[in-house]
Amino acid sequence: MGEIIGAGVVSHVPTLMLPEEVRLELNEGKELSIVTGLHRLRREVLDELTPDTIIVLDTHWMTTFEFVLSGHARRTGKYTSSELPRGMCQVPYDLPGNPELAVQIAQSVRDAGIRCIANDDPCIPIFYGTVNLAHYLHRGEQWISFSICQTGQDKDYLTTGAALGKAIENAGEKVVLLASGGLSHRFWPMQQLDQHEASDPINIVTPEARAADEQRVAWWEAGDHVAVIDSMDEYRAHAPEGFFGHYLMMIAALGGRTCSVPGRRFSDYESTAGTGQVHMWFDRPAAGWS
Repeated sequence: MGEIIGAGVVSHVPTLMLPEEVRLELNEGKELSIVTGLHRLRREVLDELTPDTIIVLDTHWMTTFEFVLSGHARRTGKYTSSELPRGMCQVPYDLPGNPELAVQIAQSVRDAGIRCIANDDPCIPIFYGTVNLAHYLHRGEQWISFSICQTGQDKDYLTTGAALGKAIENAGEKVVLLASGGLSHRFWPMQQLDQHEASDPINIVTPEARAADEQRVAWWEAGDHVAVIDSMDEYRAHAPEGFFGHYLMMIAALGGRTCSVPGRRFSDYESTAGTGQVHMWFDRPAAGWS
């Protein structure tokens, strides 16, 4: 039997890829805790867990008609972001895939009544929600990217995540889930951005968005995932990244409303250009997720 051996909500922001001297200049001489947090996550968690496969629930891979998984045996090349080519320019990546598991997951999701495919087209793009994390975290494991379907609703993300968990259980592999994305996700206007580039949460775009983010961080740390799920209508006012599909899919794979696993932070709660960011890790209990 396979199992999810760990899972986390992990920030992938472009500033991770800036040279250290630029990061320090933007952040009042201090290193970003989301940078040091990724190093810690690799050293303190992934090196200990030694997963067979890492699945990235990638909020920058937005599909429309169906969920899509990368079904490639290997993805390799250099990545330049169309959004921010100055900061993410020709980043090399070389990621072995797991086509068999991708196909099994897609079938499990379809069996649950949700449109989903695995796709191995060599021309399909990769996104920085995967590349930036791989830059810090990849050490030879198989990596799969899983899209967020932008026409999905909360129930679709939860159904898809539950089917993901079932497929992993049936696959016989040790898997880590990385819900790649942030919290509230509104930016400062361009003419104000340079006044709000530091990571201090005072730079979150509104006090209300900051309060909403901090409430969810507190719920995660308390293991109160039901509160997060049940308050999605309220939270949408703050435009959570990827419709919060990355979190909803992850937590559904861990048992959904029956999961009460507390999170532990691997970063501070930080601002990036007005958006809310944090690394939150969920350890698998000895008795299982639910």
